[in-house]
Formats: sequence, C-alpha cells, structure tokens
Amino acid sequence: MEGQAMTTEHTPVTMDILEIQKWLPHRYPFLLIDKIVDLVPDQYVVAIKNVTMNEGFFQGHFPNNPVMPGVLICEAMAQACAVFARYSEPVLLKEKNLYLVGADNFKWKKMVLPGDTLKIHMRSVRKRNPLWVMEGDVSVDGKVVASGTISAAAA
Repeated sequence: MEGQAMTTEHTPVTMDILEIQKWLPHRYPFLLIDKIVDLVPDQYVVAIKNVTMNEGFFQGHFPNNPVMPGVLICEAMAQACAVFARYSEPVLLKEKNLYLVGADNFKWKKMVLPGDTLKIHMRSVRKRNPLWVMEGDVSVDGKVVASGTISAAAA
C-alpha cells in the first residue's frame, strides 16, 4: 500500500542450551552462551549469556571485585557467530569447526558483573568461505557494554 512501509516477518529460530550444544563443540566451563533468542540465516543472531557469581573466572578476576573479563565477552560473541554460521551453512560446515582469526575495533564501555544478562547482537558483514566476518554489540539492560567485529575461518 502506498505510504506504508513494507515489513518482512519471520519466525525466529530459537535454541536452548541443549540445542546450542548440537551446533558448538564448546562445553563447560567454556560454553559462554545460554540461549539463542533470534537467528535469521545469513543475516543475524541474538544470543543470551546469564552471568552468575558461580563462573570460575570470578575467583581470580578479581577477588572481592568480580568483573567478567573482556576477552570472555568477545568469546561469547564469537560463539554466537559460530552457531549462526553453522546453522546458516549446515552442509558446508558439518564436519568443520570455526576458529577465531580476527577481533577488530573492539571497545568495552562498561563492566559486566555477576547478575548481568548479556544480550549479544551479531550481524553478518561478509562471507567468503571459509571466512566469515560479523559485527555487533553486547548490551546489559539496553546499554551497550562491548562492541566489535569478529572474523572466523572454517577448518
């Protein structure tokens, strides 16, 4: 109709932790995403990580002042990207793993603390097999805590 914006609706792909484990080789204590709340193949993924005081890294980072390490936030973003890529190309990537080969333009804006829920938004920028490039951000309560670009290669 004239004057109305066209919208495209989709049924979001969602995954619980058991489904995520079918797409990722990571396991405790290094599985850093808990849920996929929206995934559109070849476009974007939205994942959730619930940060609890039970995380092993809080024992040493830092005693009496627990802060989630920034590199683990980056790793959570990379894991969301890996689920996205493998779901988008299940036949091509069936017998392969995705390995982090680049992390560019990363910024950490706020500390992530026990009790926070990370909402990870990653969107596809470029795909030229075996290389995948995605960019995005992580937010807590609607405020961006980290952002950057992830590159991964299948092998």
